[in-house]
This record gives sequence, structure tokens and C-alpha cells, in this order.
Amino acid sequence: NPDIVTLTDDEGKEYSFEVLDAIETDMGRYLALLPTYDDPKKMLEDSGELVIVKVGEEDGEEYFYEIEDDDEYETIADAFIDRLEDYFEIDNK
Repeated sequence: NPDIVTLTDDEGKEYSFEVLDAIETDMGRYLALLPTYDDPKKMLEDSGELVIVKVGEEDGEEYFYEIEDDDEYETIADAFIDRLEDYFEIDNK
């Protein structure tokens, strides 16, 4: 069964993602996510881009946030691409 997480944006809109992979480094823990859709047409229209988030913890609760540092993002994205390219067709441009 896929591991599905639901994220809520600042406006309260919810989005569902399948967790494809997780990496833990000395910089932190990260997840590679792929959007999921109830409507197959929306799935076909999606760009298929991975969403990469950093995992944080506050008061014992896990939360996900955007990676703001470009170098950190590139390092983690490259690591996920190396790990996932055997399983998925990845356009690394």
C-alpha cells in the first residue's frame, strides 16, 4: 500500500501525495513526494514533478516544509534522483 500524506497550504486547501522515498542526512530528513489525484484526468495532466520537503518536528508533531536554501535543495534533489532513476523515468533538466 502506498504511503499517502496530506499537506495543507496557507489557504487551507489540502493536497495528497504519495511518499516515494525518504532520505536522512546530516542536514536533516527529507521526503520525495508525488501528487495523487482522485480524478484520472487530472493525474494525466500533472507535470509529474517530484515535490521534495524537509521533515521537522515541533512539540512531538511531525511537519513538512519547503527547502529554502538552493544548495541544500540541489544536494537532496540529486540524491533522490540517483536513488529513484532506476524505478521511474526522470527528466533531470
